[in-house]
Order: sequence, then C-alpha cells, then structure tokens
Amino acid sequence: MTRAEARERNRRALLDAAFQVVSRDGYRAKLEEIAERADLTTGAIYSLFGSKNGLVVALVADCLRPYYEEVEQVLPAGLDLLEAVDAFARYYRRSCDDPDALSRLSLQITLLDMALHDQELASRLATSIRSQEDHLIALFTGRAHDGGFVTSRQAQRMTTALRALFVGLGQGVPLGLAPAADEEYFAAIARALVSDASLIDHDSDPS
Repeated sequence: MTRAEARERNRRALLDAAFQVVSRDGYRAKLEEIAERADLTTGAIYSLFGSKNGLVVALVADCLRPYYEEVEQVLPAGLDLLEAVDAFARYYRRSCDDPDALSRLSLQITLLDMALHDQELASRLATSIRSQEDHLIALFTGRAHDGGFVTSRQAQRMTTALRALFVGLGQGVPLGLAPAADEEYFAAIARALVSDASLIDHDSDPS
C-alpha cells in the first residue's frame, strides 16, 4: 500500500468513526474515542484534519458530496424548471426512507447543537454547506420557465427556499410527524413554492 493509499484509508476510517461518535455525542464527542474506533491515534486526526472542527467540517462535506452527485443524475439538462424541481423533490422524499435516514437526522440535529456552542465551527460549516449548494444552484440555472430561463440569482433564491422546505419535511418524515407527505406531496408543494412570483420573476439587485 502506498503512502497516499494509507492516508486515504485512515481518513476514511476516521470519518466513519466520527459519524458514529458525533451523531451520538455532539460537541461532547471525544477525539480519543473517534481515534480508538478507527484503530488510530489522535495524532492522525490532527495530521489529516488539523483539529476537531476540521474533522467535523470534513464529515459534513463527506456526507453531502454523494447526495449532490446523485442529484446531478436525477436532474438531466433537458428538464425545464418545474420538471427539475419535481424530480428533485421526489428524490429527496425517497431519501427519507433510506435505512440510514434516522442516523442522518441525528447528525443533522447534533451539528446544529454543536454550531450553537462554537461560532468558529458554525462559520466553517456554513461555508462548507454553501459550497455544496452551489452545485444545486448551477443545476437550476438556465432551466426554461414561463417563456424565459432561470438566472443564477433566481436559482439561488429557489435553492434557499427548497432547502428550508425539505429540511423541515425531511425531519418530520422519519419522526412520524408528516404521515401524509409522500412523493406526490413533496413534488406538488415544491412546484408550488418555486412557481411563486417572489422566487421566479423577481431578479432585482439586492444592493
């Protein structure tokens, strides 16, 4: 095994261990336990991620990356805006039924708690999440809608609104708080949201 392969193996082991420990313990998570679960030392964490916060930020990016890569597959270029939003909503709803949906929800809630206790971590997490969401903004930009095409500014506004909608519903589904929120419900409410003039037609410079 090369040095690069060993480094990647150690990185993967630490991220997997961090997912388990951080989901359970939040800001109280101990680096010693994460390292022990990965059969490594805390020195490996500092070498690979720089700090506990660096590990947490990398964990979030690691969790989000495959999600956004899959979204690219379900939103081909030929779809207009409402078709793309429909496909995105249905994909998001299906993900709520994944075997690890509760684990993801636990991590999501835990990260919010951690961010409240650590402003530096909150800032780094926000930057990481925004960089991932840029991929979604790019996927919506240029889509045909109502005789025109969606601008980057409009796509950004829609992405913010859709994220708020789906995060809320996505928390409710695994907890049994949204029993009627099936794929059709997700798709219909998402289409209605982005069709609103305040999201689609308004494209003024906020400055």
